[in-house]
Amino acid sequence: MARLTHMGRARPGWLTFGGVLAAVAGILLAVVFGGAGASSTPNPPGNNGTVKIDGVAFDDHPDNEPHVGCVFQVDFYGFDEGDLFADVTFEVHPPTGSPAVILEDEVFIGEDDNSGGGSEAGLDASETYDLSAVLQGFEQHPQQGWHVKLTINADGAQGGDVKHKVFWVSGCETPPTTSTSTTTSTSTTTSTSTTTSTSTSTTTPSSTTSSIPTTSTSTP
Repeated sequence: MARLTHMGRARPGWLTFGGVLAAVAGILLAVVFGGAGASSTPNPPGNNGTVKIDGVAFDDHPDNEPHVGCVFQVDFYGFDEGDLFADVTFEVHPPTGSPAVILEDEVFIGEDDNSGGGSEAGLDASETYDLSAVLQGFEQHPQQGWHVKLTINADGAQGGDVKHKVFWVSGCETPPTTSTSTTTSTSTTTSTSTTTSTSTSTTTPSSTTSSIPTTSTSTP
């Protein structure tokens, strides 16, 4: 701010000096913040990235759904760029049963840098899973279904590389078995009856009667 004289006019020397100070301060701020921006890297240190559970119908919005059907997606957001993969492990979780691995997978997550963070712009990968077959050996909760734990171990993380999600899965029942029975019965009865009756009766009358007249002679 320029200082005023008793006559109400600014002193040119103070005005010039104040302007120099303002200019120097501006240059210093530009160097500090500009240098910080130039030195930033696309893969900052730390355990970058997050995962979300997405039920049907699938979308890219980074919301997490704690209750999904047996078919669902795992969405990966904000992971580092490079030849990087995530090891995916699903386990049953109490009260469904003692922790036991039911499915393992590997997903590529290094498509781009983590500048998008946990937003839709930061989506790196989406993978669809169906747990119908692997959950059949476990008893489900009557209201909630099966309790499942997801563990992600991500390449590129500095420090801890582990992320977890615990959620409920339902609708994995095996459909009832349909039994089809076809019975074919063929009965063929052939009855042939031939009766031949031959009766020959020959009657030959063989009766001969001879009558010889009696001659009577009377002599007077």
